[in-house]
Amino acid sequence: MLKNRLAKSSMSDSLADGQGNPTAAQIRLYERWAEGGVALSFIGEVQGDPRFPEKPGNLVLGEYSDRDSLRQLTRRASTNDAHLWAQIGHAGALAHAPISEPKGPSPLDIDGLRCEGLTLEEIRDLPGMYARTALLAKEVGFSGIHIHAGHGFLLSQFLSPLFNHRTDGYGGSIEARSRIVTEIISEVRGVVGPEFPLGIRINSTDQLQGGLTEADALEVVRMLDQTSLDLIDISGGTYFPGAKASSEGASSGPYFVDFARRAREVTRIPVMLTGGIKKRGEAIDAVATGAADMVGLARAMALDPGLADAWLSEAGGDPGFPSFEGTVPGGVTAWYTMRLTAIGEDRENRFDMDLASALREYEARDARRCPLWQNRFEPRAG
Repeated sequence: MLKNRLAKSSMSDSLADGQGNPTAAQIRLYERWAEGGVALSFIGEVQGDPRFPEKPGNLVLGEYSDRDSLRQLTRRASTNDAHLWAQIGHAGALAHAPISEPKGPSPLDIDGLRCEGLTLEEIRDLPGMYARTALLAKEVGFSGIHIHAGHGFLLSQFLSPLFNHRTDGYGGSIEARSRIVTEIISEVRGVVGPEFPLGIRINSTDQLQGGLTEADALEVVRMLDQTSLDLIDISGGTYFPGAKASSEGASSGPYFVDFARRAREVTRIPVMLTGGIKKRGEAIDAVATGAADMVGLARAMALDPGLADAWLSEAGGDPGFPSFEGTVPGGVTAWYTMRLTAIGEDRENRFDMDLASALREYEARDARRCPLWQNRFEPRAG
């Protein structure tokens, strides 16, 4: 049972040690959010297959994991009656190229992105990989699992007709494109048991011409309603080259609230709304009007790790979002990621980076970790 309806939504905090294990800063970061009153935090981009990471700062759960440090992470992130769920991912075509040979549902060769296609055997191996990862997550103390099927990563790629051109049972209709997702849910449920919380993040839209439409996404929700899921997290957008950010063209306020409201009409499973919630009143309205059962906050909680307590008090109080001059591609994401590092090191009050500096440090840190990742995982990637 969650103590309130505020969640720190999944982000790529990029704070693991380059070998898939938690660092002191990462452990402290999730403890800070727990201390700040959040009911539930999601730790983003937890990898079960080190061949396809989103970044070299991802956590990895496998036989090579440091279970003691993982247990320390889950224990400290669960203080103050908080919960911590592992978002299990697979970057697919978006796997970090310096430490991967990206593969998606189908071969791609477009500007800025090239990948091979998964074989049928590789697809059939996916449910087992997700299940093994989920079982280890449960064993080391995570209180739930969050399957990542959004934002252009592998399962999102399967759902999108723009990137899934398969002609076998995993491509074509939306039912076929969803097949691997429902197979993974079934396999994970089989190993974690009927009582262990299991959620999923899905896109309401890819925001790409020819990609996943809201009509198809609503059909995905209808199919998910027939599964054993406990939570459907609604978001949108993709990290594919050239895709616009979710905030582009969006009105002020939550980005996907209208879709979430429609989704709640076709499922009995609780719905979480993530994206664009910056003000206390927006969070209250999303729940009070029935658009969502809970709300997920990312950048707002990167600005104020104690935001949950603030919003649950009568005083309220909204975070002050920065305005950036002369934005550079990737700079805003890097700035927020480096701020997470500062929170994990208890120095956010001294954090003062411009976008260019944040991007340089962010990219340099990834570059330093790539050799560590390769040394740790390449002999096992076979």
